[in-house]
Amino acid sequence: MGLFGSSGIRGLIGKDIDAELGVRIGRAVGSISGTVVVGKDPRTSGDLLVNALTAGLIEAGAEPYRAGMVPTPTLACAASHFDCGLMVTASHNPPEYNGVKMWNQDGSAFDGEQTQEVEKLIAQGGRKAGWDEMLEERLWTGAIDEHILTIMEEVGPIERSLVLDCGNGATGPVSPRLFRDLGCDIVALNANPDGRFPGRPSEPSEANLRELMSLCKAKGVAGIAHDGDGDRMVAVDEDGRYVSGDRLLALFASLLQVKQMAAPVDASMVLDDIVGGPIARTKVGDMFVSEALKKKGLPFGGEPSGTFIFPSVNYCPDGMLAGAYLLKLLDGRPLKEVVSTLPTYPSLRDSFPFDPSKGEKVRERLAEELSSIEGDLTTVDGYRVDLGHGWLLVRLSGTEPKVRLTAEARNKNDLDKIAEMARKRVRKALG
Repeated sequence: MGLFGSSGIRGLIGKDIDAELGVRIGRAVGSISGTVVVGKDPRTSGDLLVNALTAGLIEAGAEPYRAGMVPTPTLACAASHFDCGLMVTASHNPPEYNGVKMWNQDGSAFDGEQTQEVEKLIAQGGRKAGWDEMLEERLWTGAIDEHILTIMEEVGPIERSLVLDCGNGATGPVSPRLFRDLGCDIVALNANPDGRFPGRPSEPSEANLRELMSLCKAKGVAGIAHDGDGDRMVAVDEDGRYVSGDRLLALFASLLQVKQMAAPVDASMVLDDIVGGPIARTKVGDMFVSEALKKKGLPFGGEPSGTFIFPSVNYCPDGMLAGAYLLKLLDGRPLKEVVSTLPTYPSLRDSFPFDPSKGEKVRERLAEELSSIEGDLTTVDGYRVDLGHGWLLVRLSGTEPKVRLTAEARNKNDLDKIAEMARKRVRKALG
């Protein structure tokens, strides 16, 4: 299995990811790029990897610029001034994980061809420059100011009360400032960056946002939450109810009145109802949504995980831009009212851990179990079976050794039947 998952290179520090690999990644990227900006989220292993990447870049004869601790979309925005950008982050994963995401000048993630080239250079060792070709590292201090200004120019002023949960991630020094500059009256939670994520786990799931939900309910205002590196955004309504990424994806499609968009195979069929035309379905992973948006020239795309891409700015998922756009498009209306106008179908998500050494065997047995289900089968990423009254998707996670199950139906009874049948087949495949 290659180094790259669906969102860059990621793994456990000291096991999958270490300083030696960081140097090799730096040398590989430095072999094909002259200038590279490097950023990190607040994880405890961030400096280790930034130093390793920087050493590798210098060794390859590239010129590294350090942006310091910034959100991923801030780094992707800064990449427009360089040949590429490297972000040290494991996004929403627990604190013992870290990794590297690679960004092009237009904010798109390195595509399949680029990652293959980097992987080949990592294996070969990359370029080693002579002593007289090695360049000093430099600081890049304007990334946050530029990103905030870009969003303000794109969205315009917003007057609204808001609770903001930064989850001790990289958005702490950026998101509260952005929303205040836009004109919002905000209360900020977990805005102090801390790579141990003491306030709540990094993933902005419903189970992890109890404090935000109770505060929104008490104050009667909407809330926004980010993950560790700020590429995700989920919301909480004025009654303290969690609004998932899937619902927000449908809400954006509705408010933006898009006639075309891109979304992965695990996104709700509500999108088909709202857009009224076929959705460009992609593999799960924001890089695949981004690729489809670029290739097809589509105006909007995103994922149920809470990543949203607005190509009018760039091709990087941006939780802060998404939050600002959401408030702007609501135009003073309560979030709970606007969300309630959307069609809603019952759905579920489940996951099943497996031994990563048996990955290929698991893949084969899943293929056997799922391709025999009667329905419209799509294999762009895993196995999605459309059954008319609902659908199911079974796929291997791109970031963890887990089999993921997603199912949706037009009523609860049908969903229960689909889920029971799917779980049975997945468990059988896992032995």
